[in-house]
Amino acid sequence: MKVSTKGRYALRMLVDLAEHRNDGYIPLKTISERQGISKKYLEQIILIFNKSDLLRVNRGAQGGYMLARTPDKYTVGEILRLTEGSLAPVECVDQDPITCERCAACPTYPVWKGLSEVVNTYLDGITLQDIVDQHREINIDNYVI
Repeated sequence: MKVSTKGRYALRMLVDLAEHRNDGYIPLKTISERQGISKKYLEQIILIFNKSDLLRVNRGAQGGYMLARTPDKYTVGEILRLTEGSLAPVECVDQDPITCERCAACPTYPVWKGLSEVVNTYLDGITLQDIVDQHREINIDNYVI
């Protein structure tokens, strides 16, 4: 599994919204400037989120985006599955029911299934709040006078 730029930028955008969740609706331009991601690219990512219940949108002069839930209710796995699709390392692990004729006799299937379980469990165990907290902790440790 390789996470694309779209997945990485989507996660950064949502972390930015989590860090600034008390600021109200945040325009894409502001996120773009803070994250160093082009506004045009963020507009493409927003199209994916518009089909989900992850964000609230406010149109108009004071418009922008905000998280629809608290940051502890979003997992990295959920976000990446939305932007990347499946996180499975091979296709057969992602099938239900499995259509591969060789699966029952495949010596490597347990390896791929185990890897998929580890990746999904790990990414589903990390929330936006965890990332925000860790980022704050790192920045506190880097404070210089």
